[in-house]
Amino acid sequence: MPKIRTSRTKQPPEGYEEIEGILEDYAKKMRDAENEPHEGKRKTESLWPIMRISHTRSRYIYDLYYEQEAISKQLYDWLLKEGYADGNLIAKWKKPGYEKLCCLRCIQARDMNFQGSTCICRVPKGQLKAGTVVECTHCGCRGCSSDS
Repeated sequence: MPKIRTSRTKQPPEGYEEIEGILEDYAKKMRDAENEPHEGKRKTESLWPIMRISHTRSRYIYDLYYEQEAISKQLYDWLLKEGYADGNLIAKWKKPGYEKLCCLRCIQARDMNFQGSTCICRVPKGQLKAGTVVECTHCGCRGCSSDS
């Protein structure tokens, strides 16, 4: 979530005005997801909408800078510094095999049931049994393998 702006923060770089409306829409969706009631959901399920919004906002900024080349390096660095996008997740997206990664927890071996493994959503759909429903327990992803 973006840091709270105070009078001491530097003004955003040139080009921010063009994407400000979209980033505000993401902030509104994030507030709605945070305030959404979570009765009847599992503990981890209540965080899934927040993680999805964070992922899509980071992907939007990634696409603007790396795919479309629509924003400057200075604006991109400022957005990362201000917390509009997850810099560590974007760094993984640039590596082969991680282009569709949903969250960093899915590749951390320490959070998994079996030592040294990754999340079920990282397994290509062709290697799973037919009819197997894949759903990540961390973020609700239904498959972020580059092969799926």
